[in-house]
Amino acid sequence: MKSPEKAIDHIVNWLNNYADKTGMNGFVVGVSGGIDSALTSTLCALTGKPVLCLEMPIYQEPNQVSRAKEHIAWLEKKFTNVSHNSLSLTEVFDSFKEVLPPVGSQENQFLSLANTRARLRMTTLYYFAALKRYLVAGTGNKVEDFGVGFYTKYGDGGVDLSPIADLMKSEVFLLAKTLGVIKVIQNAAPTDGLWGDDRTDEDQMGASYDELEWAMNNQNANSDLLSKREKEVLIIYNKLNTQNQHKMQAIPVCKIPLDI
Repeated sequence: MKSPEKAIDHIVNWLNNYADKTGMNGFVVGVSGGIDSALTSTLCALTGKPVLCLEMPIYQEPNQVSRAKEHIAWLEKKFTNVSHNSLSLTEVFDSFKEVLPPVGSQENQFLSLANTRARLRMTTLYYFAALKRYLVAGTGNKVEDFGVGFYTKYGDGGVDLSPIADLMKSEVFLLAKTLGVIKVIQNAAPTDGLWGDDRTDEDQMGASYDELEWAMNNQNANSDLLSKREKEVLIIYNKLNTQNQHKMQAIPVCKIPLDI
């Protein structure tokens, strides 16, 4: 990227134009304490339109909660068009779990419940979006959304528009630094925050974002010239990309022949 400043202006103009075209009043963003939601909420704030930041912990690690609150406080100090709500969804999550039948595999249940957290947050975002005629701004970056599919279908993947989905993770960090996003978020290890512990995205995927970004850009690399780790990363990337295609492709539609 030659000019992060020009990229910022381009995204802000795109957000403004889309909101004006659709006749919507502003934006709602889920703020997690991570770099992606911090950048997205800041870009939305730069439009000058109303921005509602929602902080929605569910058994969240304290450092994630404190980063989210600190970022929101920074935004509200910097932009008069930003407001927020902090809503603990832990009791809602627990109530949902209580009505579920027992399952055989706890490992599968843990993953399903992790995705449930993201879907509860999506539901909350759309509640406020409908109340205020706001657009739900997605926080996924290019590696997550189009490389490895590292998001929850109809969870953090359920949005109205995706302002940073054409940015690699390294570019997300670059734009966040350019905009002065607080250092504690810039320095934090990326995590989806869906497990109630301190596991990072790298722990889950088996590769760092820098490695996955490299793999996304080097699909046709000559394997004879690659290191052992580079070969491992390509395997990880291709496996994730393949198994998550159902998230990245349009929903299959059963077409009925005209002669039926």
